[in-house]
Amino acid sequence: MFEKIQKIVADKLSVDLQSITMDSSFIEDLNADSLDIVELIMSLEDELDMEIPDEDVENFKTVGDVVNYVKSNHEE
Repeated sequence: MFEKIQKIVADKLSVDLQSITMDSSFIEDLNADSLDIVELIMSLEDELDMEIPDEDVENFKTVGDVVNYVKSNHEE
């Protein structure tokens, strides 16, 4: 799951795939602003065919937060 999310993050935020780790902070490490994060979440919802409530999105600080959330809430 990490690799799939990593690719989406790299594509949406225009960052190098290799620079994205589970510990990468969206704001500090990947230079994402709030609009970038909204677009990223929309892409994740489309790609993974799932709904992510706004109150859950507020807790996403790192790529790992998203990966763990998806693993816990996504039925494959």
